Amino acid sequence: MARHHIPAAVSKTFTRDTLQDGFEYLATMGLPVVLKADGLAAGKGVLICLTLQEAQQELIEMLTHSKFGDASSKVVVEQFLQGIELSVFVLTDGNNYKILPSAKDYKRIGEGDTGLNTGGMGSVSPVPFADAAFIKKVEDRIIIPTIEGLKQENISYKGFIFIGLMNCHGDPYMIEYNCRMGDPETESVLPRIESDLVELLLGVAEGNLNEKELIISDKVAATVVCVAGGYPGEYLKNKAISGMENVRGSHVFQAGTTQKEEDVLATGGRVLAITSLQDNLFDALQQATADASRIYYDGCYFRKDIGFDLI
Repeated sequence: MARHHIPAAVSKTFTRDTLQDGFEYLATMGLPVVLKADGLAAGKGVLICLTLQEAQQELIEMLTHSKFGDASSKVVVEQFLQGIELSVFVLTDGNNYKILPSAKDYKRIGEGDTGLNTGGMGSVSPVPFADAAFIKKVEDRIIIPTIEGLKQENISYKGFIFIGLMNCHGDPYMIEYNCRMGDPETESVLPRIESDLVELLLGVAEGNLNEKELIISDKVAATVVCVAGGYPGEYLKNKAISGMENVRGSHVFQAGTTQKEEDVLATGGRVLAITSLQDNLFDALQQATADASRIYYDGCYFRKDIGFDLI
């Protein structure tokens, strides 16, 4: 991002050997400050520290006590950006690109965005404030420099680019890239793609994505995630799921499930994603929430307020 002048929060990366440098850098940062485990930490490796003392202590925990295992052998200390988070997805064949629908996910376990961070409790697509003018800024300031930067650095990249953004007073700032689609945003994004996804993927593989058609529905998708009791801590496992056949206006994506003879069991933390595609956000949220309540397993929990901050 720095090399290609892509707007982002200022940050530096530290290891156990440079812990003292990390302390000195923290002292120069405003508060709150963000600490991120550099590796995969099941969606839980990001801490927002409100005081310098807390940030110093957490940096010690991550680097010297392996708070997130190998994932925190390197830690990014990053400026905290104030705004509304969203995700924009790009499909590229290395030269050409298609901008897929935007989405916003909800990471906290509790309603009102409270409690522990999870991998994601729900999502909506499109994001109401990400209008054509905002997406044009994303394209000009982030997507094009990213694709061109990959080429300049001789990185042959074909596939999805997940762009995690912050909308700061109408301007996009990068938070992170991922080399994949994001969950649970994918469950809101893909149902809105009306053209043939396989054709788009063939265009990526064959280098002629510009010749493929991308048609996006005007409808709104809302996804409500059903999780296991106790998640994101120690959670209940191997609980029989019933009621999926009662879902009326949504698609049920199975995630943390296992088939055992005639039963489907809840075995993972995030068990199901219930997605409804409707004419407006309110109807989509209402339908997805109603359908989530038609499903039962011991300890089943889902947030009933996904997306209502946007209405």
